[in-house]
Amino acid sequence: MAFNFGGAATNPATGLAVPGFGTTTTAAAPAGFGGFGTTTTGGLFGNTQNKGFGFSSGLGTGTTAAAGFGTGLGTTLGGGFGGFNIQPQQQQQANALSAPTLLGDERDAILAKWNQLQAFWGTGKGYFNNQLPPVDFTQENPFCRFKAVGYSCIPGSKDEDGLVVLAFNKKEADVRSQQQQLVESLHKVLGGNQTLTVNVEGVKALPDDQTEVVIYVVERSPNGTSKRIPATTLYSYVEQANTKAQLTQLAVFMSVTRTELSPAQLKQLLANAPAGVDPIIWEQAKVDNPDADKLIPVPMVGFKELLRRLKIQDQMTKQHQSRVDIISNDISELQKNQATTVAKIAQYKRKLMDLSHRVLQVLIKQEIQRKSGYAIQVDEEHLRVQLDTIQCELNAPTQFKGRLNELMSQIRMQNHFGAVRSEERYSVDGDLLREIRQHLKQQQEGLSQLISVIKDDVEDIKLIEHGLLDRLG
Repeated sequence: MAFNFGGAATNPATGLAVPGFGTTTTAAAPAGFGGFGTTTTGGLFGNTQNKGFGFSSGLGTGTTAAAGFGTGLGTTLGGGFGGFNIQPQQQQQANALSAPTLLGDERDAILAKWNQLQAFWGTGKGYFNNQLPPVDFTQENPFCRFKAVGYSCIPGSKDEDGLVVLAFNKKEADVRSQQQQLVESLHKVLGGNQTLTVNVEGVKALPDDQTEVVIYVVERSPNGTSKRIPATTLYSYVEQANTKAQLTQLAVFMSVTRTELSPAQLKQLLANAPAGVDPIIWEQAKVDNPDADKLIPVPMVGFKELLRRLKIQDQMTKQHQSRVDIISNDISELQKNQATTVAKIAQYKRKLMDLSHRVLQVLIKQEIQRKSGYAIQVDEEHLRVQLDTIQCELNAPTQFKGRLNELMSQIRMQNHFGAVRSEERYSVDGDLLREIRQHLKQQQEGLSQLISVIKDDVEDIKLIEHGLLDRLG
């Protein structure tokens, strides 16, 4: 087969693979938590009907009471977390693969090769002795070649957060549309106690039209305080036979807790390779872990588990792409808003300039009326001198007025020869044209006043000359 699972995979998957981390301590219900006072212990990593780790393994309770993290690794019937226990039939499997004595002749060698093929494939029965029953070859046997090691996220929630995951055989849209009815149904399943409130932490789509719903339960005490029910207590209750049957009617096919592991638990979990996984591959997977603080190696056994993780990966890719599309649309909308805002700012700047000019004109007229009949003061005389100086600079041939005249000449020439297109021709704003006219009018008035002053001075000079001539004559 070209499909080789011999090495450690580096494709991290998300979903419900890791949230199956349960707890192995017996959790009794707190006082007042109606119906939750059970001593049923949650299995370490799942029920044992499907030994493969992952979504399809039904990460529920085990059938044996786990007295602690260490004992839970080897006492659950099916290995729970990918089959971490040592298979009792390993010696018989080895005999079936290397030295069967079923027929007592050269056919036993052919039978050994056939058993090896079944063991590599992970299915079938290996006959090796007339006095002993055949051994079953499953995908968890150490000789199966269709295995790999991937990585899943380590849960970060604490037990007191009370988060329990319920997996529904319903589409995400259906679950969201019926979320309120779902909360009410879950409240009835949990006993209908008025002091309890069921809350939904999050809803997420899963492959194959399935949905993950994260819930927690809050208990209110008579004195008005409230607290969350621990995840282990809630999980133990929902895993009871009668509760589980009611949840099944609500299309719930799996429930898991999301509680973090202590450093000691995590260390012991990583210390020994899962059953059927080569210790060398397991050690290499720990070395190749891209983020040991957030990811944990998990075995992938068989094509079904690989397909499941591939679907989860595709699902997460679609969710990420959807989020990227939303962000892209938001950025485009913000860019449009920014362009509109910039245009409005420019418009308001022009309006502010126009209003400033109008206010200045009003102030000028008001000041003229206020100063009417008064002699020119010293500061006003200084201001007039400064304005005259500025006016002279503006009127200088090499300054602004000369440049303006040059530009006006070029515009007239272009209009005369029709060198520009109609849409490229310049037009003067009406307000600006009025300002230019007002400015020219003021210039004309100023010149008239200047001519009048000069004439008066000339008359005065003539009178002075006549007076001098009279005295001299």
